Amino acid sequence: MATTAVSVPPAGPRERVLQAAYELFSARGIRDVGVDELILRSGVAKATFYRHFPSKNDLVLAFLQRREEVWTQEVIMASAARRGSTPEERLLAIFDVFGDWFRRRDFEGCTFINVLLEMGPDHPLGRASIDYLARIREYVSGFAEQAGLRDPEDFARSWHILMKGSIISAAEGDLAAAARAQVMARLLINQHR
Repeated sequence: MATTAVSVPPAGPRERVLQAAYELFSARGIRDVGVDELILRSGVAKATFYRHFPSKNDLVLAFLQRREEVWTQEVIMASAARRGSTPEERLLAIFDVFGDWFRRRDFEGCTFINVLLEMGPDHPLGRASIDYLARIREYVSGFAEQAGLRDPEDFARSWHILMKGSIISAAEGDLAAAARAQVMARLLINQHR
């Protein structure tokens, strides 16, 4: 019995640029990747690139939005929600997801932290990164609220320190950083009951 191949339409020029940017910016940062390299990698003409993204900053903002959708929402938060059957288990599962991430060969750290540190808090891209980091705290605060923990916003700020700290520790080579953070996270949950 013959199988029929399903043809997938090729990505349009905007999407090809965004895919190239996602790969390059995630791996190497913003300043290290030039427009010419993005144009070459995406296979679009310079005029087409600038029609879709009038400036490199516009492309980086689109990349950050995509990163939140693909990584923060779909990988981290959705995976944690699937792994835990209670709100507390979902919170703790964030570090299980991190543990898997930290062991990946393509572990690149947190894009939002990287861009914030690379560009600074006063740069528009740094400010956008701060906003995305705040949304991560909102997800955590929502889990904390569902768990009935006291002061979900304060809890989320402390929890986020554990998240960011474990990412930095993993970047230093500590593959057990997520497990270490999870131990402290349990104490934080107990403190906010």
